[in-house]
Amino acid sequence: MGETDGEEIEDLPPSAKLVFKVLEYDGPLTQKQIVEESMLSARTVRYALERLEEIGIVDEDIYFADARQSLYRLCEPVAADGNGVEKPAKKDACCAE
Repeated sequence: MGETDGEEIEDLPPSAKLVFKVLEYDGPLTQKQIVEESMLSARTVRYALERLEEIGIVDEDIYFADARQSLYRLCEPVAADGNGVEKPAKKDACCAE
């Protein structure tokens, strides 16, 4: 999954890379929590999440504590060099194919 139309993490803007790293270290998080952790504007985080969702790296889910918000998580672990995707040990329900 980590690639769509030739676009990969390394091709994304710095804000999307930062959101990716925040989710990698602290995820899953709501958009508001990502804004707080990354210190980016809400608009920038929204755009970064859209870009990450387009290439299939981030999955949006229901946040049961507050159904008005969404919970964002990484679909699959990405290789440390940013290229390709490491195979997960077990299948995550959020990204079932």
